Amino acid sequence: MKDGLEHRAEIAVPVSSRRNFMRTAAVTAGAGLFLEGLDLISAQESGKKAPLLVLPAATKDVTPFKVHVTQAALDDLKQRLANIRWPNKEPVTEWSQGVPLGKAQAFVEYWRTRYDWRRVESTLNALPQFRTQIDGLGIYFIHVRSKHENSLPIMLTHGWPGSIIEFLQVIGPLTDPTAHGGKADEAFHVVIPSLPGFGFSDKPTEAGWRLPRIANAWAAVMARLGYSRYVAQGGDWGAGVTSWMAKQREPGLAAIHLNLPILFPPPPPPPGGYTAAEQGAVAQLVKYGSDGSAYASIQGTRPQTLGYGLADSPVGQAMWIYEKFQAWSDNKGDPAEAISVDHMLDDINLYWLTDTAASSARLYYESFAKDFVRMTLDIPVAVSIFKGDLFVPPKLWGDQTYSKLFYWNEVPKGGHFAALEQPELFVAELRKSFAQVR
Repeated sequence: MKDGLEHRAEIAVPVSSRRNFMRTAAVTAGAGLFLEGLDLISAQESGKKAPLLVLPAATKDVTPFKVHVTQAALDDLKQRLANIRWPNKEPVTEWSQGVPLGKAQAFVEYWRTRYDWRRVESTLNALPQFRTQIDGLGIYFIHVRSKHENSLPIMLTHGWPGSIIEFLQVIGPLTDPTAHGGKADEAFHVVIPSLPGFGFSDKPTEAGWRLPRIANAWAAVMARLGYSRYVAQGGDWGAGVTSWMAKQREPGLAAIHLNLPILFPPPPPPPGGYTAAEQGAVAQLVKYGSDGSAYASIQGTRPQTLGYGLADSPVGQAMWIYEKFQAWSDNKGDPAEAISVDHMLDDINLYWLTDTAASSARLYYESFAKDFVRMTLDIPVAVSIFKGDLFVPPKLWGDQTYSKLFYWNEVPKGGHFAALEQPELFVAELRKSFAQVR
């Protein structure tokens, strides 16, 4: 595959997206503040003092990479956490207005006094990590080859507010199944990239890094690693990228697996109305549009404005993500029932230390209304529905959308962050589904 990727962001697909269920619109206007002279210089100098993680320049070579966050950056974080100005307490007794003040204070106090970033940094540095330039952008990825012969290469793609952190617990079982209750013929070679603008991948400096372009880039990564036949998996934005890889029939892609597949009611509504299962899914989509989509509206329209607050305040960045861990994971009110506090902070810290609040939000601006859509696919598709997710589509929609749907299973435990919440069940789903395409 040529490195100069063909940008196919204008491929026409039948559009039945979240927009059909969202009735919100935001029109904002405001006055810009123009800073002159010494005020501008002072602001610039102040901004330079914040220690930032500087990524090495990527080339077309696949170059080994290690994570090292300076102590100055960690000290700066602790100082900011010690100087918080809290909002007043919410006048409700649950999460309906967002993260409760008491929960936020306890979470941040743990972060400030007990959390250890060096632990996850050591975990990452024990894995083979790389960066390479694809279509002018430095892309980071983990690449762990299995010791077993005839292992199946798999690309795992995260979403927002997730990251590569989601998959750290499943790398061992996937690459070394015999050490984790599996069989040698269930082994995978694992590739886990960071989306553009996320983690240790570069931040795009030009518009146009939409899902179809990312799908092209992912295929280029797999080709560069020498994989002529592979499978791909994803949820959330990862489901979007993986679906576009299938839509564009990227060379070498044999099959895909999705959790939270991009399935909406195929138009038009059936003459006899929706089935009971469909009605439940439609109700979930309507509730998402009316009560759960504000974050997407902001990130999809004003990611830069949002970025100023989140890039300046670690607590702002943390609560923006922590609220989603509570809302989208399989818990009874406390996100720590589904995901450990350390694992949540691993993910949040990655966003903070890489300063990717705005750059990750821009993917919504680029693709949420254009590319995160229902699309018919004609390559083999497997689906695992984790019942605690924010949206549980019926199999009927999968049958109507994927002409080669070869696996569908509803997993009773786990939510949106399936690999992080239920790593053993997630691995079992990949083993069972992809056994049919090896």
